[in-house]
Amino acid sequence: MIPSILLLSLAAIVSADCPRSFLKNLTETYVRAQAVGDYDTFLSIINPTSGYRENGFLVSIPDSMPAIPVHIDFTRSVHDTVQCATFTEIIAATDPHPYVIHTRMEFSPGDPQARLIESVITDKGDWYFNAKGTLALNARESWEAIPKEKQESREVIRGVADSYFDRFGNASVVVPWGAPCYRVEGGFAVNGNLTASGDCIQEFPDSIYFPYRRYVIDQEYGAVDVFVGFPGLDSTEADKPMPDSHLFRVEGAKIKYVHTNSACVSDGCGNATMPQPT
Repeated sequence: MIPSILLLSLAAIVSADCPRSFLKNLTETYVRAQAVGDYDTFLSIINPTSGYRENGFLVSIPDSMPAIPVHIDFTRSVHDTVQCATFTEIIAATDPHPYVIHTRMEFSPGDPQARLIESVITDKGDWYFNAKGTLALNARESWEAIPKEKQESREVIRGVADSYFDRFGNASVVVPWGAPCYRVEGGFAVNGNLTASGDCIQEFPDSIYFPYRRYVIDQEYGAVDVFVGFPGLDSTEADKPMPDSHLFRVEGAKIKYVHTNSACVSDGCGNATMPQPT
């Protein structure tokens, strides 16, 4: 058994090698490269032996999203100094081809070339896609840094997100959720019922189980993004897990905001009644 003091020392070393400034420089480089479609710069921040995945598929970088210039209306990044990982949300609502992009990057301490970059990229026809709606809903939210004395532990932040996903397969799970009691699903607000005690009650299915969860946690901003496979999202694919990303803002050990980004195979995810962007 490794002594606890040694474990703490190892954690400190990892954190020291992945300071926020180091990770922030990498997310800023990624966003600048994506804005102009500079895939050469993108290549500079990924290890040559690593693969780049879009919506679950290994793709050639010169023939994929990093090579396409995108007019970015808004971007937000989350920096995990413990896991040496980042998450970036890009909303391109006024681009001639609107997109919402969620990108997750993993690094080794001190190495500016990612060992993994994966993106969930959505556009027209994906789950409730509406980039203008996403942009408008995001504009009314506040994602400022949380004062240190009010920050939750990594375990609490992750636990809140896990309760959300656990609830999909177990009706007895209680999801700690407060005001304003909605989630941004695609580009639409899915409202719950805010009780007098300040608890948000949302409707969930109870028979969906997620085959994997990959996290990026930022205590300073109370943020956690989780990449999951979402079974049954596309009705033409039976129970095949679809690429999905959920970004949470946690305050006071409760969900405050949720942004979902879910890709499908067929147009409208096999749902002919799904609203389309205007």
